[in-house]
Amino acid sequence: MANNRASGDGGGGGAGYESGSDHDDALQKPLLRNSGCGYRIGMGSRQSCLNGAGTSIAVLRESHVPALLCTFIVALGPLQLGFTNGYSSPTQDGVVRDLNLSISEFSVFGSLPNVGAMVGAIASGQMAKYIGRRGSLMIAAIPNIMGWLAISLAKDTSFLYMGRLLEGFGVGVMSYVVPVYVAEISPQNMRGALGAVTTLSVTFGVMLAYVLGLFFPWRLLALIGTLPCLLLIPGLFFIPESPRWLARMNRMDECETSLQVLRGFDADITAEVNDIKIAAASANKSGTIHFQELNQKKYRTPLILGIGLLALQQLSGINGIIFYSGSIFKAAGLKNSNLDTCVLGAIGVVATGVTITFLDRAGRRILLIISSSGMTLSLLAVAVVFYIQDNISNDSDLYNILSMVSLVGVVACAIAYCFGMAAIPWIIMSEILPVSIKSVAGSFATLANWLTSFGVTMTANLLLSWSAAGTFASYMIVSAFTVMFVILCVPETKGRTLEEIQWSFQ
Repeated sequence: MANNRASGDGGGGGAGYESGSDHDDALQKPLLRNSGCGYRIGMGSRQSCLNGAGTSIAVLRESHVPALLCTFIVALGPLQLGFTNGYSSPTQDGVVRDLNLSISEFSVFGSLPNVGAMVGAIASGQMAKYIGRRGSLMIAAIPNIMGWLAISLAKDTSFLYMGRLLEGFGVGVMSYVVPVYVAEISPQNMRGALGAVTTLSVTFGVMLAYVLGLFFPWRLLALIGTLPCLLLIPGLFFIPESPRWLARMNRMDECETSLQVLRGFDADITAEVNDIKIAAASANKSGTIHFQELNQKKYRTPLILGIGLLALQQLSGINGIIFYSGSIFKAAGLKNSNLDTCVLGAIGVVATGVTITFLDRAGRRILLIISSSGMTLSLLAVAVVFYIQDNISNDSDLYNILSMVSLVGVVACAIAYCFGMAAIPWIIMSEILPVSIKSVAGSFATLANWLTSFGVTMTANLLLSWSAAGTFASYMIVSAFTVMFVILCVPETKGRTLEEIQWSFQ
């Protein structure tokens, strides 16, 4: 489950602007002209909204949409991502039996969302740049709905695979656009917590797929999978467009109105609006950055950090564990593997919820170190348990004891992951990428995340069939490397404006 600012944040600046120049104004025009303030105050200027008739003011008061509420609405996208990730675990037996699939064919089914997501990741930067954050999410919701319908009607692998590819494209776009939108609307002192809400939605989506998979057959479960996007589309009409994107499109009146709605009718937004305007002007002057220019020294460090964290997040094997947790628990000798999977999902939700309270207090870096260290130790314990189980009798008391230890180890790994590695790589990537490389570098980093996720999910089932101990040992090595990478390379971003973070790399 999933999952990009530049200068500016809730406290000021122009987070999330993409590169551009004054001479290509035509290219900077939004493709969807109505993707600005979609709430009830309409498309008029902020001045007319605030100084108009009493009815206009009343409408604005009724239209007050705080950043938290906006985050909860767009979090339906990550919820869809989590449901997509968790779907293959409780449905494996039913799909394989009903459609007569082999292990390799089901592995393809489990990993195909990553292929679609790679395409979505490539398109996401330009979509968010020209269509807007809300418009991009609306478009991304459509293939998700189509994908779930295709799976529910599948008679063979063709519809099954097509559905997963469509789902993947949708969640690939959402995994970039949602963090961008949330960071651009968040006040500075809430940026970490609100950013983690998206990850909480992913874990909740995974748990939802696990739990509902106990009670519903796989076709009906696929139909249930359409609900998040069916709710997301109308919800997007009741939240404002990102004020920073509106400023980037030179729609300053709508930008001010959007920001006033987000901060509250009585809030003084003068300083923040000025920062947004300055950042927008700076982004326009910086010129369009192409992919080949990302190797410049001033961009190299933030790009390496952003891509590195998102790639290591997946190479730790977490999606393989989520996708095939039922098979993992069976291999450990646990009889109620599906129930244990539900417990794993519920613990992930609780752990992520707890993490939200620490993100803007303890800081990103220390939580990443704790998270990756915990994953390393947990994966090591599980690898050792599986190695011992391979060399003892299945009927022995020791085997049964070790089965419970393996369950504890997998759960501990999931908790450790949710404590930092789940949310923070996306948050840091969105905080450190400069304005001028936002759309290109953000898409590339998202692509790296989905590419590594594809590799993990494609090989996890096959590796588990080969050696469960060897599989977890390889994941443990990656997690140990992540600990060193964070200690040596990753800076702390807590309590700093986005401008301060990005200027530190210059």
